[in-house]
Amino acid sequence: MTYAPANNRYDTMTYRRSGRSGLKLPVISLGLWQNFGTTRPLETQRAIVRRAFDLGVTHFDLANNYGPPYGTAESNFGLIMEKDLRPYRDELVISSKAGYDMWPGPYGEWGSRKNLLASLDQSLKRLGLDYVDIFYSHRYDPDTPLEETMGALDTAVRSGRALYAGVSNYNAEQTARAAAILRDLGTPLLIHQPSYSILNRWTEHDNLLDTLEEVGAGCISFSPLSQGLLTDRYLGGIPADSRARTSITLSENDLDARTLQRLNALNDIAKRRGQSLAQMALAWALRDPRMTSLVIGASSVTQLENNLGTLGNLTISTEEADEIDATVLDL
Repeated sequence: MTYAPANNRYDTMTYRRSGRSGLKLPVISLGLWQNFGTTRPLETQRAIVRRAFDLGVTHFDLANNYGPPYGTAESNFGLIMEKDLRPYRDELVISSKAGYDMWPGPYGEWGSRKNLLASLDQSLKRLGLDYVDIFYSHRYDPDTPLEETMGALDTAVRSGRALYAGVSNYNAEQTARAAAILRDLGTPLLIHQPSYSILNRWTEHDNLLDTLEEVGAGCISFSPLSQGLLTDRYLGGIPADSRARTSITLSENDLDARTLQRLNALNDIAKRRGQSLAQMALAWALRDPRMTSLVIGASSVTQLENNLGTLGNLTISTEEADEIDATVLDL
């Protein structure tokens, strides 16, 4: 049966402009980091992506090595594009990244021109697309001149293989330098993708949002739920099948007694707001209007719908923000 998206798909989503650009993104975007490789059936992935679009999620965030194994998230999304979303390409923002390890040898990672442009060509082939909307340098390379890395992003845009340039995991000083180089090349920095959550405040200490405001770029944060810590998954301990026991991205060491106590205290605040812990955590991460969007993952349609329920209450009062800060003050 041919997929037809919901007619009211734009009625409930909130969109924010990315910095001083002309591009708007949904405040919640779907990331395909961990649930869109070979570990879940393609039909499950199709259902999640289609439901996301039905609910106004127009931005799908990928990278060359998302899976597992590497490359399969892009390949699977390419299949979903072909089966379901091809007629709606101009309504979608699709991003990819390069910089972390992808293939063997000295050219399969980091920020060289050779790595970035070869990776982009491979990503486009897997996705079955002529271009991506955003192409990111996935991490700062201390051994490659930043001019070379940003020059590769400029080439990606000028060649038509990407519409916009972004960076991810750069600190404020690196971001300011990158933005200046891109501005001189005539390809403005569109957006930065850092990690950020109630439990992960490095961007605040680094004044990253201030830097992005100065250079006119947006911000789209990943892991706003701290790899699932800021959900009801761990309020009673560590389930046997949880990411803390089965994934390398989250460790049981992250869930000591003090952390569990904090999570339960945060959950009490969320309950008073009429939200789940995850919904409050997403609303908190969006409280600054300079935060363009958040990248969330989803392993099921139900999980996706629950997280998008955040849109019903995005307001965090000063009193609530202070109480949240007091709960995690010693982190």
